[in-house]
Amino acid sequence: MAEKTHPLSEDAQAFVLSTALCGFGLLMLGHLGLITGQTAGLAVLVSYVTGWNFGAVFFVINLPFYVLAWTRKGAIFTLKSFIAVGMVSLVSLFLPDLIRFDRLQPLVGAVMAGAMIGIGLLVLFRHGGSLGGIGVLALYLQDKTGFRAGWTQLVFDVVLFSIALFVIGGAPILLSLAGAVATNLVIAVNHRPDRYTPR
Repeated sequence: MAEKTHPLSEDAQAFVLSTALCGFGLLMLGHLGLITGQTAGLAVLVSYVTGWNFGAVFFVINLPFYVLAWTRKGAIFTLKSFIAVGMVSLVSLFLPDLIRFDRLQPLVGAVMAGAMIGIGLLVLFRHGGSLGGIGVLALYLQDKTGFRAGWTQLVFDVVLFSIALFVIGGAPILLSLAGAVATNLVIAVNHRPDRYTPR
């Protein structure tokens, strides 16, 4: 059975919602001095070290992965991912001027941020997009070498968090891990294409 597509109006609202949720989650993590996994986590870490804006760093880091996305998933997926990354980058530029946190308990903030990012990614996946990066590389390597995509992502995150340990310290890393677990739990429990495929 052919895959059903969403009307443009539904894709548009989904992209606004998903990128706003991801951007808000990343804003919370940034306020707490925490990181997340994958390419977004790398961009957060680079922004901490250099002082450069997260949105700009995130957009640039993702550029090389679009070639792989085109090869692995095709033009539509690549275009949607490019738009989604651009929207998260823009949201991350403007949200700090619009939202301030008077009090944000670190563990609660980490878990809530992780859950928001997970929900945002879930909405994006359902509408044929992604935030690019390491996930696309992982799929490409799986096709070429047989090395499972999940393992590639895990290895990347282990290296990323190990480096971050020396940048942000031990306690923030543990809180960051709590947020990353929340993100992955939301996706693992809810991203089940078999449940939403017409029979």
